[in-house]
Amino acid sequence: MAAEASPAKSTRRIGAHVPVAGGLVRRGVAEGVKAGAETVQIFVGSPRGWTPPRVDERVADDFRAQCSVHGWPVFVHAAYLINLASPDTVTLERSVETLRTTMTAASLLGAQGVVVHAGSSVDGDRTGALRRVAKAFRDVLEDAPPVRILVEPTAGAANAMASTLASTVEYMQAVGLDELGLCLDTCHLHAAGEVLADPAVFEASLRSLAADLGPGRVDLVHFNDSKAPWGSRRDRHESLGVGTLGEDALRSVVSSPALAGIPLIVETASAADDVAYAKWLDRPGTVE
Repeated sequence: MAAEASPAKSTRRIGAHVPVAGGLVRRGVAEGVKAGAETVQIFVGSPRGWTPPRVDERVADDFRAQCSVHGWPVFVHAAYLINLASPDTVTLERSVETLRTTMTAASLLGAQGVVVHAGSSVDGDRTGALRRVAKAFRDVLEDAPPVRILVEPTAGAANAMASTLASTVEYMQAVGLDELGLCLDTCHLHAAGEVLADPAVFEASLRSLAADLGPGRVDLVHFNDSKAPWGSRRDRHESLGVGTLGEDALRSVVSSPALAGIPLIVETASAADDVAYAKWLDRPGTVE
């Protein structure tokens, strides 16, 4: 893949999830620049722990200022342990509190949205889990800062609450909150059995989603290839163009009218190469 040529006009921001261990500005901003990002996503605490995220206000001010200089919209990914569908009372309470504190930290950082996984029923009782999710989101949003929550459907394993677009519609309708947006992940959709490589099929699915939930519900796309095969229900991110999605599927996503202008975030170890590849797909003729 050749180096990127002069920037092209585009209504879409393309960026990467960047590490911040070592400092939001010193590491996070530097990694965003290195990746050629036009938008960034970060964690504000341990992605695999319950320790509440804490952000120093002076650091947050500096981070916001640096992101403004680069023109970066910022997204925050919440901890993986959060499960607002959990039947376990302790897990559910921790999930609500952790998502609340994540939103507070995200607000300090000027983030546009907080991405949270749709969760799992754990015990297979989907009806009960949908009731829990609806209440939990209302509890989270009570007196919460004005940061949009973006629900991310998962790959479909372990009693997933939302994975296919159809199950995502059911989930969002059960929650019944127009304030919630969506973050779609190409690897997850592929693993869940959605057809991305056929533009007509994929666009029809997205139109159906919009018809059921209303327009403007998708705020972000995680743009990842997949190590695992189609329909595997396995969440294994791969560098763009070398996984099982194939270029046709990736091109179908960037050329979708329903997703026009929606930011793309790559979540791979090869961020710089994948940001460049995504730009090449999105802006034909702008790289050599």
